[in-house]
Amino acid sequence: MTLEVDLESFAAAWADGAYVLDVREPDEYRAGHVPGALLAPLSGLATAAPALPEGRPVYVICASGNRSRRAADQLAAIGARAYSVAGGTRGWARTGRPLAAGAAPGPA
Repeated sequence: MTLEVDLESFAAAWADGAYVLDVREPDEYRAGHVPGALLAPLSGLATAAPALPEGRPVYVICASGNRSRRAADQLAAIGARAYSVAGGTRGWARTGRPLAAGAAPGPA
């Protein structure tokens, strides 16, 4: 079962330095993403999983919440404490929160 957080809870975690994975495609990410989010497209999530931080929650975000739910389920199946961000990047932007644009490295 997917663990999900609302935008307010995610915003508080983000402000505290949360580990955020954006599972959209690279062109979507480049157009605008949550600052600090690492790109790990859903199609290649299996290769990003070994780099996840141990013992820290992972916040998974996409455009609206559909892909992030699938990704959070996949990550939970391998033992990660993964949370899908309800409302996604669209909701984040719609509430006036900051977006960054351009390419960035994948998961560290």
